[in-house]
Amino acid sequence: MNKAFINRIRERINVRLFTHKNLVLRSLRIASLLVSLVTIASIIYYYGYPKTTEVTSIVSTIITISIGFYIFKFLTHIFYDFHPGRFIRENLTEALILLFILLFALLYQIFNIPIINYVSKTLGFDIRPYVLLFVQLYFFIIVGFETGKASHKLRLFKLGPSSLMTLSFIILISAGTVLLMLPEMTHSGIRFIDALFTSTSASCVTGLATVNTANHFTLKGQIIIMILFQLGGINIVSFATFFATFYRSDSVRYQSIMKDFLSTDRLSDTRTLLRRIVFFSLIIELAGAILIYLTWNDHVVFRGSAQQVYFSVFHSISAFNNAGFSLFPGGLTEQWVAQSHSLHLCLALLIFLGGIGFATLEELFELMTHRKKLIHPWKNLSVASRLVLITSLSLILAGALVFMYAEWDLTLSGMDFKSLVVNSIFHSVSSRTAGFSTVDVAIFTQPVLIFFIFLMYVGGSPGGTGGGIKTTTFAIIIKSAFATIRGKRNVEAYHHTIAFSLIDKAYTIALFAMFLIFISVFLLSFTEPDVRFLHLLFEEVSAFATVGLSTGITPLLSDAGKTIIIVSMFIGRIGPLTLALFLSRPIISTHYQYPEIHVMVG
Repeated sequence: MNKAFINRIRERINVRLFTHKNLVLRSLRIASLLVSLVTIASIIYYYGYPKTTEVTSIVSTIITISIGFYIFKFLTHIFYDFHPGRFIRENLTEALILLFILLFALLYQIFNIPIINYVSKTLGFDIRPYVLLFVQLYFFIIVGFETGKASHKLRLFKLGPSSLMTLSFIILISAGTVLLMLPEMTHSGIRFIDALFTSTSASCVTGLATVNTANHFTLKGQIIIMILFQLGGINIVSFATFFATFYRSDSVRYQSIMKDFLSTDRLSDTRTLLRRIVFFSLIIELAGAILIYLTWNDHVVFRGSAQQVYFSVFHSISAFNNAGFSLFPGGLTEQWVAQSHSLHLCLALLIFLGGIGFATLEELFELMTHRKKLIHPWKNLSVASRLVLITSLSLILAGALVFMYAEWDLTLSGMDFKSLVVNSIFHSVSSRTAGFSTVDVAIFTQPVLIFFIFLMYVGGSPGGTGGGIKTTTFAIIIKSAFATIRGKRNVEAYHHTIAFSLIDKAYTIALFAMFLIFISVFLLSFTEPDVRFLHLLFEEVSAFATVGLSTGITPLLSDAGKTIIIVSMFIGRIGPLTLALFLSRPIISTHYQYPEIHVMVG
């Protein structure tokens, strides 16, 4: 009886609230976005410009008001929701964070209990900067969730997958450029072209740099670079769609985009796979950071354990995302870093895992977590994953053998057999996608530079963090060529027939890459007339394939040359993928066919 009475009261209240519920909630969403943007702008100003007492006070006030607004917004949502309990369960993370902040505020304002001071005394260090950082990061998370909630509005602009992909990288690069030009991000300022170059290189996970990352940028600037290649590696669209999947179960169009990007076969796989991408990435990067922390050479000097942790995290993220950025002034060519073979193996493993593609990574993870699948692992792998793994391992082996043979009496002279093997494997793995090097690339022999150009051109695998035309594209072209030589009508792989539409797409992507590289090198020959042709070609392929290896000419490029490399990095990251998405669009079939013509070829 009492339950029925309560339900009738709730029903009457809900009917009264329903008339203005949509207006209130819509107003709160708009206000939330504005408040988030103002707060983030103030935080950026706080970190980007020299701190003053007045600026600190203003930023603290803005943050306090913002926290009050979000608490009010959350309580309003609970009040207007027809099922408050379910709403709290669906937004449990946000509820717990807001409750945590509210308790801190109440204990201090009402009961005058400075709990932060007590905790600081207990732990032995001041936690206030970390609490402030946590609150500031919370607002960036809020903007991410708000972006996800509003992502369905993009359909009003009728943006195709390729346009959305391109726009996401333009926004990321532009934001990175603006942030890197702030006074507190560098020690002595930075030119616009260099900031744009660095932002593009980080966002496109390339690693080429016109200024030294370790010496030119402050800690804040280095963190911005790290965030850029983290977002650029996993892909900013993946993050946007990742947030959207938490709030929209019917986002079929975005699932379709991610289906193409992730190379998964079933449309329903995308939401689950996308969440696993983010969690896989974070877990692998965390594990990589721990391994790197434990494998630093004892002779590598850090200013404390905090810096050692920071260096470990930075290089782990850089390696997994195939970014190639390093915090050492000489990169990995620093004496004790170059002699740390266990570190090289850790980095090589991270590079390999990041470059094989998330779909393949997902399949490998499933094989490792299901014992019964270990009996016949290859029978459980998809054809795409088999092509990825066999092509990748074959290229790594070929690159290692070529490097070892060509550099035996030069860069590898005086090394024992273990060092020869580790260095050869590391450079073969890195030259395909990452761009790390323990030896000065400028002194590599000509055969190695030529073969590394080939490895960079092929690059990583679909859905991974590497660039190039992709291993599957290369494998399909090779199989198609052999099928033609043997006079076969169909192109086969592991008892499956490869569709001619995929073969056409593979040839188109490879031809597109060659054309772009030719045009860029042709233009660079005008802007950089004093640079050797092989070095120009190496630099251009490295930029297009988003590898990051350089013979040392990057800082010496003219502004026009830097612009060409910037465009190459951008198109190299966006181009093949965008072209693949474009070619994936449905085409209206026609029921007519022109007469066949035979033309002599070859």
